[in-house]
Amino acid sequence: MKRVYANLALLSLLSISFSFFLPTAFSRTKLPSPTATLDVSGSLQNTRGVLSFDPQSQTSFSEQEQEQRQEQTSSGSFSVRLHPRESLVRTPYREYKALVLARLGRDSARVDALASKLNLALNNVTRTDLTPLRTEIQPEDLSTPVSSGTSQGSGEYFSRIGVGTPAKQFYMVLDTGSDVNWLQCQPCTDCYQQTDPVFTPSSSSSYTALTCESPQCGSLEVSACRTGKCLYQVSYGDGSFTVGDFVTETVSFGDSGSVNDVALGCGHDNEGLFMGSAGLLGLGGGPLSLTKQVKASSFSYCLVDRDSSKSSTLDFNSAAPGAESVFAPLVKNGKVDTFYYVGLTGMSVGGKTVSIPPSLFQMDESGDGGIIVDSGTAITRLQTQAYNSLRDAFVKLTPDLKSTSGVALFDTCYDFSSLSSVQVPTVSFQFTGGRSLALPAKNYLIPVDSAGTFCFAFAPTTSSLSIIGNVQQQGTRVTFDLAKSRVGFTPNKC
Repeated sequence: MKRVYANLALLSLLSISFSFFLPTAFSRTKLPSPTATLDVSGSLQNTRGVLSFDPQSQTSFSEQEQEQRQEQTSSGSFSVRLHPRESLVRTPYREYKALVLARLGRDSARVDALASKLNLALNNVTRTDLTPLRTEIQPEDLSTPVSSGTSQGSGEYFSRIGVGTPAKQFYMVLDTGSDVNWLQCQPCTDCYQQTDPVFTPSSSSSYTALTCESPQCGSLEVSACRTGKCLYQVSYGDGSFTVGDFVTETVSFGDSGSVNDVALGCGHDNEGLFMGSAGLLGLGGGPLSLTKQVKASSFSYCLVDRDSSKSSTLDFNSAAPGAESVFAPLVKNGKVDTFYYVGLTGMSVGGKTVSIPPSLFQMDESGDGGIIVDSGTAITRLQTQAYNSLRDAFVKLTPDLKSTSGVALFDTCYDFSSLSSVQVPTVSFQFTGGRSLALPAKNYLIPVDSAGTFCFAFAPTTSSLSIIGNVQQQGTRVTFDLAKSRVGFTPNKC
């Protein structure tokens, strides 16, 4: 009898033990890990590598073009290579922190410019309010920057695009936050240094000047007329600007195809921080953007690490994202058609939703507020209340990390100089529809020097406009499915 009781007691103990461990085992298989690993050594190695990187020692531009031609694309789709800024021109900085501060300076100007563009639209400032009277303007007046606040900011990633007939290849800035396409043209009143020879209009048989009465000229925010031909002007948040003739040209995408009669600016006076690029590809949602002019039903890009010499692709009308992608709905703003707004409901840290009112991510009836996905902004900006809550949640879960003083716009930084790697809480975006995008640790803890200082790569903004920046997008293929009004995020698809 004692043996029976003993067996029953043993079975009871095993049952309790099994019931104790079983939920834990199942929870581990069902729930994503609340932490991510940051490769400190790898990140610091990149910071040293980018300072000594010599574009001429890497695969030559002609060889890259040959690789591009060998890429297979389906009928009606286009694909071109995409490169980070520092892979084109050797950086002038000897210390990584100086490079970071320069990037952040450009970034702050960019954010201010996007906010100004939105504010002008919300205040019903029209094109006629921004354009000088045609009876008074002189062509030479267009050689000075516009100080109207309609600047849009320059970008950090470049694609290789062909312009003209026969096509000449140029590196162009990728920018989802603006619409006007342009490149530097001869004769140059004032041109900055670029990697490729400056475009010569007379060498192209497809170059055609637009008249002042053309619909394309009428769609410009700032324009003027000279001898019946349209002149354009675009200024950017960092003080850069471009002025010249507004024309149509044939644009080609390697050997994957070409499009005729694309409206673009032929800039004769161009100044600023475009550094190496020949001009800019406007991929916004406005009528003059490249996406609208090539009638793309979708486009996608994957942004490699900015400290890397690697490249990825910019694709138009490519295959739809797979089931592994995280989708967010595109949200229309009736006041501004350039920006790509997405539905975001919140954020999580370490697997727990941060207490942030969803209204801080939403657009109101007037078009104010909301959050956009932008290729040209580096650091994600959140309204101050949302940022403070996110930062505090992250700090609360990292009490053992060695903190250090802030750098520039970053107020939460850590000293990882003695570490090769570190486990940190996962940060995720929570999109409308219930899907979450967990970010790799390197997309929200970034080095700001080569000594081991890493900062939490989000920043507050007093503007109502929030922005998902390119640091948070790195390593993820971002697909703008315009036909289905959604954005897809596919990790590790570069």
